Amino acid sequence: MSLTRRDLIKIMAAASPVVLAPKAFGTLSHLIGAGDLNLSAGRKFNFNADWKVKVGDFPDAPNADFDDSGWQTHTLPYAWNENDAFRVSIDELSTGIAWYRKSFKLPEACRSKKIFFECEGIRQAGTFYLNGKEIGLSENGIMAFAFDLTDHVKFGDEENVMAARIDNSWDYREKATNAKFQWNDKNFYANYGGMNKNVYIHVTPKIYQTLPIYSNLQTTGLYVYASEFDIEGKVARINVASQIKNETNKAQKAKLEVLIFDVEGRRIKTFNGNNGTVNAGGLLTLTASEIVNDLNFWSWGYGYLYTIQTNILIDGKVVDTEYTKTGFRKTEFKDGMIYLNDRVIQVHGYAQRTTNEWPSIGLSVPAWLSDYSNGLMVEGNANLVRWMHVTPWKQDVESCDRVGLMQAMPAGDSEGDVKDRRWGQRKEVMRDAIIYNKNNPSIVFYECGNKGIMDSQMQEMKDIRDMYDPHGGRAIGAREMLASKVAEYGGEMLYIDKSSTKPLWEMEYSRDEGLRKYWDNYTPPFHKDGDGPLYRGEPAGEYNRNMQSHAIEDVVRWYEYWKVRPGTGKRVSSGGVNIVFSDTNTHHRGAENYRCSGEVDAMRIKKQNFFANQVMWDGWVDVENPSMHIIGHWNYKKGIEKDVYVVSSCPKVELFCNGKSLGFGQRSNAFLFTFKSVKWRKGILEAKGYNEQKKIICSDKLTTTGEPHHVKLTEVKRPTVFVADGHDLALIEVEVVDENGVCCPTALNMIEFELNGPAEWKGGIAVGPNNYIGSQNLPVEGGVNRVLIRSTNKGGKIQVVAKSAGLLGATLTLNPQAIDVENGLSSYFASSKLAPTFLRAATPNTPSYQVSRMAVAVKDTKVAVNGGKATNSYDDNETTAWENDGTLSTAWIEYVLEREAAISQIDIKLNNFRRKSYPLQISVDGKVVFNGETKKCLGYNTLVCKPVTGSIVRIELTAVAHEGKDVIGEEVSGKVLGDGVKSAHANAKGSLSIIEVEFYEEVKQ
Repeated sequence: MSLTRRDLIKIMAAASPVVLAPKAFGTLSHLIGAGDLNLSAGRKFNFNADWKVKVGDFPDAPNADFDDSGWQTHTLPYAWNENDAFRVSIDELSTGIAWYRKSFKLPEACRSKKIFFECEGIRQAGTFYLNGKEIGLSENGIMAFAFDLTDHVKFGDEENVMAARIDNSWDYREKATNAKFQWNDKNFYANYGGMNKNVYIHVTPKIYQTLPIYSNLQTTGLYVYASEFDIEGKVARINVASQIKNETNKAQKAKLEVLIFDVEGRRIKTFNGNNGTVNAGGLLTLTASEIVNDLNFWSWGYGYLYTIQTNILIDGKVVDTEYTKTGFRKTEFKDGMIYLNDRVIQVHGYAQRTTNEWPSIGLSVPAWLSDYSNGLMVEGNANLVRWMHVTPWKQDVESCDRVGLMQAMPAGDSEGDVKDRRWGQRKEVMRDAIIYNKNNPSIVFYECGNKGIMDSQMQEMKDIRDMYDPHGGRAIGAREMLASKVAEYGGEMLYIDKSSTKPLWEMEYSRDEGLRKYWDNYTPPFHKDGDGPLYRGEPAGEYNRNMQSHAIEDVVRWYEYWKVRPGTGKRVSSGGVNIVFSDTNTHHRGAENYRCSGEVDAMRIKKQNFFANQVMWDGWVDVENPSMHIIGHWNYKKGIEKDVYVVSSCPKVELFCNGKSLGFGQRSNAFLFTFKSVKWRKGILEAKGYNEQKKIICSDKLTTTGEPHHVKLTEVKRPTVFVADGHDLALIEVEVVDENGVCCPTALNMIEFELNGPAEWKGGIAVGPNNYIGSQNLPVEGGVNRVLIRSTNKGGKIQVVAKSAGLLGATLTLNPQAIDVENGLSSYFASSKLAPTFLRAATPNTPSYQVSRMAVAVKDTKVAVNGGKATNSYDDNETTAWENDGTLSTAWIEYVLEREAAISQIDIKLNNFRRKSYPLQISVDGKVVFNGETKKCLGYNTLVCKPVTGSIVRIELTAVAHEGKDVIGEEVSGKVLGDGVKSAHANAKGSLSIIEVEFYEEVKQ
C-alpha cells in the first residue's frame, strides 16, 4: 500500500519523540569553577526565573532594599496583561506601568569576567536599574537590547537586584525626541505589555566575541555565511567573521579557530583563520574560510542546521568560545523568480501577525509551542511566513530555522511612508534586526515597509543590509515597489503582479474571516455567510464565513496566482501569502472581537481551508504530490441534500457514497470539484482522484460517526518533556467522541474541567461570553477544543479532569519535571532540546515546473491616439498604462509581434480590473479569436482562444465597460483600495486602458 504525504505526516506526528531530561543541565556553580569559565558548557545563562511583578508605578522600586514580598512571582517571558489576550479587542488591551524585579547572585569566580544582560525585547519601553542605579533604556518595543553590567554587579554572597519600569502605553513617545513609534499601532501589533520575551546573563572573559546587539553595546557579533556553492555536489565554502573586543589593559594577538558540527553532533570540519592584534579597549574582526564537502543544505521543510564553534586563541590557548546554530542555503532572485538551492520556488504561505499569539498567553509561549505553530504552516505546505509590520522575536526566528519555513523579516512600520525621526527609528530597528538575525538561514527577505517607500529610502535600507549582511543571500524590498530601481523584490497587498526581472509576490492576498465553529448552512448552529452584524452598514459575508465557503474562497483566490506561476511565460508571478495563519487578537471585521482569517483557530485547531491550501501547495511550483480533501463532514440529518466540494490537484475526481458512484465533479479554478445536490445517507462518502491515464492516484473519505458517548483528553505531542519552570505549557485536546472513540464533528457540548496539582489553568477559547478566556467551563466546537495548562516552578503530578452532562468523563495525568535554578540563574534553555524537523526532503535536483506556454514578444504598435504611451502596455511595468482618449472610436490598439505565431492565449491586465469588466474583440491577422467580456479579478484575465497563426493582434473595445461591485471591498479604515494606475479618461464611456498585455502560444508536452 502506498502512503500519501498526509499519511506520513500523521505517522510522524504520532511518533514518540526522543527527549533528554532536564537533569542533564547543570547549575551556574557547576559551570563556573574557581578559575576560568567552563568553556565546553557555554557562557550564556537563562535569567528568566523568579521575577517579581506588580502593575502600577512605584518610585522606590529601583532601590535594592525595596520590599516586593507582596508581589507576584513569575517566570519570564511574561506579559502582565496576558489574561486580556483574546478576551478583549486589541484596542482594549490593558496598558500602563508595570514593574519587574529580580534578585540574583554571581559566584566570586565571575569577578574577573565581563557580565552582560540580554533581553530579546519588551513592550513598549523600559528603564532598567541594577542595585539602585539606572543602567539603560529600551524604547522601540520590538528589538533585543543588552547592557554591560560589569561595573555595577556584585559577586560572591552579595545579592544583586535588577528592576525594570515598563510602560506599554499606546501613545508612548521617545524620551529624547518626543516622537511616537509608528508601529505602536492599535490595528495590528497586539500590546502584550512588560518583559514578554526571554532574558539572559552572559559571562565572558575580558577578551571575548561580542554579542550581535548594536543598540547600547555597538557590537555586531559573529557572521557565518556560505559561498561558492555546488548544490548538486553538496559543497560550499563556509566563511566566518567574528568580532572580538579586548577589555584588558594591553594589546593582544589573537587567532580564530572554527569547528563545524552536524545535526547529530559529529564534528565535520576544523579550520583556522587569520591572526590579528586587538588593541586595549579596541575591536577587531577575525575571519576564517574553508571549503566543506558533503553538506546538507537548509531547505523548505528541511531544517538542517549546523553548530559552528568559534574559539579565540591567545598564545595557543582558548580564551573564549561561542556556539552558533545556522544553516547553509543558496538563493537567487532573477527573471521574476525566486531560486532556493538552484530550484525555482513560488511563494505560498501566510502573512502572520508578529505576536503569533495564543489565548490567555499572548506571544510569550515556550519554544516548543512556537515550533508546533510554525511547523503546522509547513505541514500545510506553506513555504514562507511574512511577519507583519514588526520584526519577529528571536524564538520565532529560530523556530522557522528548525521547521524549514522561509521568512520575510520586516523592521518596524505601520501603513505609509514616513520621514524625520520616524524614518530614523525604522532604520535603527532594521539595522538591529539584521545584526541580531543575520545567521538565521530561514530569513530570505528583508521588508522595509508595509507600503512602498521612496527609492532613496530603499537605498538607505539596502546600504544597511550591505554593511551588516552583504553575503547572506537575502533580498531587500517592500510592499509595492513594482517599478523601483533599487528594491530587489516587491508586490502589492491583494493583487496579481507579474515580472520578468525582480520577483513580485503578494503580501496578504486573502483576508476573509470565518470561525471554526461553523461548518456550513446545514450543520448546527446553521451559520450562513454574512450572519452577524453588518459591516459599515452592509452585509458582511466575506467577514462572517462558515468553513465551507472560507475553504472555497481560498481555492478561488489561489487559482489566480497558480495560473501565472513560473513556467507560464516570461513574465510570471512569484506567488503570495494569505493573511493570516492563526486567528489573531488584532483588528477584525467579523462578528467577533478578534480576527478570524486563520487557516487554524487561535488554539491551532485546523479549519477546512487549512486542508484546501495543503492540497494546492504541495509542490515548489507545480503540484508534485497529488492529493485531495473533501470539505466538511458526513454527519447530517435524514433528508439533507447539499452540494459536496472536493479540493484536489487531480484532473478528475469521482465521488462515491457507500460504494456507489455519484459521478464526476464539475471542475473549476483548477482545484475545486463540485458535486451538486448530493443526498445524505449514513455511511461512507469517498472521493477518488484520477490522473490523465485514468488511474486512481489519491483518495479521501468521510465516515458518519455515532452519537456522543464520552469525553476524550489527549496531550498534544511535544518534542520535549514538560518542565516545571513556571513558564512551560501543556496543550491538551478535548474531544466529544462516539463509543468507538471517533470525534463527533457536530458536537457542541459544554465541558467542565477540574485541575489538581502544581499547575495554573490558562484555558482556551470558544464562541461565547468573553470568548471563555480563563474559564474552566467551555464548549467543544465541531466536537473538539483545546486548553492550556501552565506549570509552576515545582514538580509533581498534575491531574486534569473533564466532564460533560450525559457523557462519560476523562482524566489526564501530567508529570512536569523540575529544573535546577541557582541564585536566579540556570543553564536550562527550553529551545536547546528542540531538534530540526524534516517534514519534506532535501531540495530535489529536478525542475520544479514544466513550461506550458511560450510568450511572443511585441516589436511595434499602432494606435489612433497616445502613440507615445503604447509601449506602456507591454513594458513589464505595472505602474504604467496606455489609454485612449475616452471615445469608443479610438478604443483599439494593434500589436505587431516579433514573429508569426499560433496565438492561443492572451493575458491582459486592464485598468480598474477589480471593478470593471470590458467587452473586447481580439483578432489575429484579421481573424476574430475572442469576442466577449473580461471578468473582474485581482489582476490578469487569461483569454483562451483556438490557436490562430499570425503576426498582428488587434484589441478593441466593442461597448462601454461595465462597472459593478468590487471583488475585494474597502479597507477597515473605510478607504477604497486602488486597482490600477491613474487615468485621465477613467470615467469616459469609451475608455480603454491596458496596463500589461502578453501573447502566448502553447507548448506541447
